[in-house]
Amino acid sequence: MKKNTFINMLLLFSALIVLNACSGNELAPNNATQTGAVTGALAGSVIGYNTGHGGGTNAVVGGLLGAAVGAGIGNAVDSNNPPPQNNGGWQ
Repeated sequence: MKKNTFINMLLLFSALIVLNACSGNELAPNNATQTGAVTGALAGSVIGYNTGHGGGTNAVVGGLLGAAVGAGIGNAVDSNNPPPQNNGGWQ
């Protein structure tokens, strides 16, 4: 029972990280690439570690693939974000 709960929580956490990386609503207008790469690497490492029998090797490969995919998605989001507007006020 505890193992199933742990796996379900891990899957939920991984899905939350992946969806957070693809939101596109960034505080700074051009940091989606960095956010996507870090989030993808983390999610890829977790997923890679929990698949197959490689353990650490799978985690490294999953992290590298996740970082590449996350950075690609983040770059696309950065390309679609409008440039920041200067609204005056406190600078």
